[in-house]
Amino acid sequence: MKDRKRLFKYFLAYVFTIFSAVFAVIIYLKYFPVESKVITEKKTVNETKLSETAIEDAIDKAYDSVVTVESYKNNQNIGSGSGFVYKTDGNKGYILTNHHVIDSADKIEVILSDNETVEVKLLGSDEYTDIAVLSIDKSKVKKVATLGDNDNINLGSTVIAIGSPMGSDYSGSITRGIISGKDRMIETDSIIAKVIQTDAAINPGNSGGPLVNLAGEVIGITSMKLATEEIEGMGFAIPINDVKNYVTYLEKGEEIKRPSIGISVINTSDRYSLYMNNISVNTSETGVVIAKVESGCSAEKAGLKKGDIITKFDDNKVTSISTLRYYLYQYKTGDTIKVTYIRDGKENTLDMKLIEKD
Repeated sequence: MKDRKRLFKYFLAYVFTIFSAVFAVIIYLKYFPVESKVITEKKTVNETKLSETAIEDAIDKAYDSVVTVESYKNNQNIGSGSGFVYKTDGNKGYILTNHHVIDSADKIEVILSDNETVEVKLLGSDEYTDIAVLSIDKSKVKKVATLGDNDNINLGSTVIAIGSPMGSDYSGSITRGIISGKDRMIETDSIIAKVIQTDAAINPGNSGGPLVNLAGEVIGITSMKLATEEIEGMGFAIPINDVKNYVTYLEKGEEIKRPSIGISVINTSDRYSLYMNNISVNTSETGVVIAKVESGCSAEKAGLKKGDIITKFDDNKVTSISTLRYYLYQYKTGDTIKVTYIRDGKENTLDMKLIEKD
């Protein structure tokens, strides 16, 4: 009997202790709440509204700066794309777009966000970077976009593309996506470009339009879309910091000066062209073969000859004509670079001073 009483007392003490502990925790949490981050699959209503508001604000900051670009030749429409006003100065506004949007045009018009059509002037364009600058009467400018800094973008960040997919009928269209890749290197038409990759829907008419971050700043110019049956949702934009490096020249109508080494080259994989140029090399080597050396050029002065295989510029591997051009254009006229090349099966190096391309 005594053992039962003793066990009963222990049980009561145990229950009292548990109750007291729970009560103490409740009181503590009530007066001293603990901050914690809870990750859930569903966002709260307030979080969703905040996200939507940020997107709407970003669109509002850039939307009226965007125009539809229509290109004409002999009064025939030869293409359309998008563009945006990025600057005003004096009595002019300045519009950025793609070179391929206005290439070969003898007349260019833009359609503003209020559907007014205005003729504009081409100030300058560059095929290699695929950018062009147009001027418009300042009185016609609705809004000026803010240029951002693409060095600060993060993978997964929300971005917005504004433009005219499929022409003016769909002008002012907006698509949303994320940053899928930074500093992507893609090759097209023997040109390698460093681009921002996004899954925001970008179609041909979007070319030249802005890619905008949630601050409403332009971080890139949409330029091309990789569209195959195997790959979808891969849009690309020219980083705005790269554009800033050249836009001042184009505003003045100046040609962008790039270095030249004065050679014609063939990819080592192009056996037919090598045969037609009477060049015999080890095609297992990766690089570009010199087919012709111009008299008095940088290559001749440095000692390069027909049949040499260029494999490196400094520490950068040259694997094709595209990579040779890309790395060459990273230098300036007057720079001296170390060239690695193969001649008669042996690897050699030499220093070459770059001159301006004619």
